[in-house]
This record gives sequence, C-alpha cells and structure tokens, in this order.
Amino acid sequence: MASITRRDFIKSAFMGVGVATISVSLIGCGSSNSKAVASNDFAVAFNHGVASGDPLADSVILWTRVTPEGTPNRVDVTLQVSESEDFGILLQSHQLGALAKNDYTVKVDLNGLAANSRYFYRFVTKETHSPIGKCKTLPVNDVTQVKLAVMSCANYPAGYFHVYAEAAKRSDLDAVLHLGDYIYEYGMGGYATENADAMGRGLDADNASEIISLNDYRRRYAKYRTDLGLQALHASTPFIAVWDDHEVCNDSYMDGAENHNEGEGEYTARKLAALQAYYEWMPVRPMVKDQLESLYRKFEFGDLLSLYMLDTRHESRAKALNYQDYIDPTTGQVDFVGFQADLTTPSQQLLGLNQLTWLTDNLKTSAAKWQVLGQQVLMTKMMIPAELLMSLANPSAQMSTQLTELAQIKGRLLAGDSTLSEQEKARVTFTAPYNLDAWDGYPIEREVILQTAKAANKNLVVVAGDTHNAWSGKLCDASGTICGQEYATASVSSPGLEHYLQLGDEQALQFAEALQLLVDDLEYANIHQRGYLTLNFTKEKVESEWHFVNTVKQEQFESHNKQRELIL
Repeated sequence: MASITRRDFIKSAFMGVGVATISVSLIGCGSSNSKAVASNDFAVAFNHGVASGDPLADSVILWTRVTPEGTPNRVDVTLQVSESEDFGILLQSHQLGALAKNDYTVKVDLNGLAANSRYFYRFVTKETHSPIGKCKTLPVNDVTQVKLAVMSCANYPAGYFHVYAEAAKRSDLDAVLHLGDYIYEYGMGGYATENADAMGRGLDADNASEIISLNDYRRRYAKYRTDLGLQALHASTPFIAVWDDHEVCNDSYMDGAENHNEGEGEYTARKLAALQAYYEWMPVRPMVKDQLESLYRKFEFGDLLSLYMLDTRHESRAKALNYQDYIDPTTGQVDFVGFQADLTTPSQQLLGLNQLTWLTDNLKTSAAKWQVLGQQVLMTKMMIPAELLMSLANPSAQMSTQLTELAQIKGRLLAGDSTLSEQEKARVTFTAPYNLDAWDGYPIEREVILQTAKAANKNLVVVAGDTHNAWSGKLCDASGTICGQEYATASVSSPGLEHYLQLGDEQALQFAEALQLLVDDLEYANIHQRGYLTLNFTKEKVESEWHFVNTVKQEQFESHNKQRELIL
C-alpha cells in the first residue's frame, strides 16, 4: 500500500465528507415551500431512524440513512420540517439525495431557525417516511437553566442499550453529550462478546471480525443504529458528539493505536476510513471554520454556559507512557527520574498547541457563568498508592485485603494518628497515577488549563467518559488549589472495573469507598453499574445526577438515581 501522509489524510478525508452535508435554510434564497415528496422506482426503507445534532441558536444538523432495494447511485428523499408533530403546516420542505458514495446517509445543516425553539422533522418518499424526529436550537442572551445528559462507551455485543432507552423517555434535556466509543471495533470472540449470542446481540456474519476498512466501519454503525433505544434517543434529543478511541481502535493516538497490529495495513488509512464513516453516520458538522482537520468546537448556551468539545484522541495525542518501559528487567528497579522527565516533557501532549491555545483563549474571553469541557478521559488526579499498581495489573484474592489495609492506614493518617510508623505512612503517601492514558499521563497541558481557569476566575466543569465507571472529583492544580469540578459518566453497556477485578456488587461498593478514601481528589465513585449522567446548570449551581440500570444482560431491568450537588 502506498504511504499516506497526515496532510494527504486530512485533505482526502474532508474532501470526501464535506460534500455529504447539505446546507439548507428555512428562509432566504433557494428555499422551497413545495409539499411534493420524492418518488423512486424501487422500494425504500428507513431502518436506522433519524437524528439531530450540533445545535446552534439558528441551525441544527438533521440526519437519516435510507436502505434502498438494490444498489442505486441515488435515492430521492424529501425533508419536511414543521412546528407540529402532525406536519399539518410545513415550515419548509427540501428535495434531497441519499448517495451511494455516502453510504446512503443524508445530512442537512438546517439554518435560519429561531433560537431556543423545537421543531419536528421527517424524511419522506411517496412510498414511506422515516420516524419523526424532534430537534431544538440553543438559547441566547439571559438563560436561566440548561440540562445536559452525558453518555459514552456503548458496546453492542456487551449488553442491551437500556441506558439510551431510559434517557429517551425524558422531555427535559437540551442536548445529549456523547463523549465517544459510540461503536467498538472488536470482532466476535473479542472484548465483551462472551454473552452476545445468548442475548441476541451478536454481530452480523459479514461484520463479525475486527473492523478495518471503510465498509467494515459503515456496517458496524449500521448494526448499532438498528437498536431501538438508540434510535429513540436520537429522535428525541440533539446529540453533541465527539469521538474517542474505539471509533478507530483501542488506545489510539495521533499516529497509531494499541489495537492496530501487523497485517492490518497502514494505520493512517484505517483512521481515514473510520473517521469518514463517523462523519457519514453521526449528526456532526464535518467542517469547522478555521479548524478544518479537527472535531473540537464550541457551543454557547446564552450567558449561562460555554461548552467546548475537545478531541483528546486523534488530533495531536502523543503515545501514552507505559510503566513497564521504566522497569529494569534484571533488577526490577524503577527509573522514577526518567519516568518523571518523560511525563513532563512538552512533547507529551494530549490536545496539541493549536487546540490548547484555542481552548485557553476562549476560556479567558467567555462571559458565560460556566465553562464546560466535554471530552473523553479523566482529568481528576487519580493518584493511588503505588503498591496498588501491581495489584491492578494482576488482580488476585489478596487485593481485597491489601485495599482494606491501605484504607485503614489512610483513615488513621487523616485522623492524625501519631502511632503510625513511617513505613505505614509511606504505603499511602507514595502514590502514582493509575491510568497514564488519561490526563494523569499528560499533566503539563492539564496544568495550563487549570491555571488559565483559575487566573480568569472561571467556573470550570469537566465531563468525561472512557472509564466505564461513574466518578466525581475536584480539579486541583499543582499547588493543591481547587480550580474546577469533574463529573464522569458510567458506560452505556461496556463492563466496568467490577468486571475486570471480578468483584460482586457488595465488593465493588467497598472498593469504591476505599478508592474515595485513598485518592485525595476523588469525591464519588461507582464502579459496577451502567448508566448515564445529567447535569442541570443554573446561575447558582450545578446539580449532578447519575442514572443507573441494574443490568444490561437481561431484557428486563430497573433503574435508579444517585444525586449530588455542587454549588459555586
């Protein structure tokens, strides 16, 4: 295969997907009030529902995908938009084409809309029509309340998407923030697929291997979008989405990934295929002015909050450090000096200079009450006793005893117990980050963000996904000053720490309590339940609420909530 440069990748990617989004307006030239609907010489179905996304005060992306009989080059459809669900009066209709070269996906950037307004939409042919979708534009000026749902990590073979279905029942959401791992690249027999066939969640035979090519990724999205819970949520609420690693492959970074192996072709070609499929299947704008090679972007909810969606994966991320690279294989000694030097070198970047500058400039100048970062990985410092690192790498029955001992020592230390030995103190004060793939592995850029927010006296709120577990933590700079708060959502279906550590529910609760004691900046943890997070913003406070389901392995399930409150 010929070598593909990063510049070639960016150019071809955006040339390919840029034409897939059609800009139409409810007002102005080029509009059509015709109620005529498209007609084709073949049968058409809308098997994958509808979706809206990337709402602004005057526009929103509308999406569908048609499934035609045969393989025509084009399928004609009509977009209808109305203020009423019965479509008795059309605000506008537009004749569109679903093209084979775009996998029969249709994306429309509908503009000329009124701020803070709801609209109904559907895609129609003479023979049939899509499900009806609801979308909403962003508010402007004096805004008193915004409620966001936060989700990530939905693995189709791992379990039912009850979490999506539960969120779809709500009528109080302004948007869904999807923080990535919308799909997973693994094949059957791989990660979290052991119960898939029994649940009826197996992958199709023509897409059951690890996905690598453009058609592979397209088929995987198509499979996920047959889920009725996901379809219902897309139809009810606009998504503001960003990718994480599994939209390409596990633990990806700018030039490679842990799960891209010999025999799978050139990584950049795979990345190009994956991101093209993402742009085709997701209701996101494929281009951002002056940021043509990036997905990071900003959304303003009046004077209440500024939302910055960040790319911590594919834009500029350096490869994460690995503790094993700093352990002498002969002596077992750890090169702490070398590790610390590599950890704090400027080249160990997560956002990259362009994205970091864009973010800090916006943080400084924003007049909104809340500054919200929507991104993938934990920013809270998850510093655990160093001796636990080996136990986490190789879980054993002794780990529970070890954790209990450390928690007891930490409790005594916090209580000022003068009988503690220096050795005991060292066991809980000699700490290290447990996950170098998160912000703990990229501390320099984190410190820049926190210092910027502190210096500008901003109310910083960070939301994260990726870990499959629910967390809340205080964001402290190098001096220990609290500069913001982080909330992380549990996964939709991907297994959490309880699965990896083989813990029952009661053990998982105890483990979470011990972590909250041992990790200084951690304030809440749930490591054994799947769910999503809502954040309710007002001028006075942020209310956080985690919504959990008791199982994703059974069709019947129960849900319950865990609420906390932050007042700033």
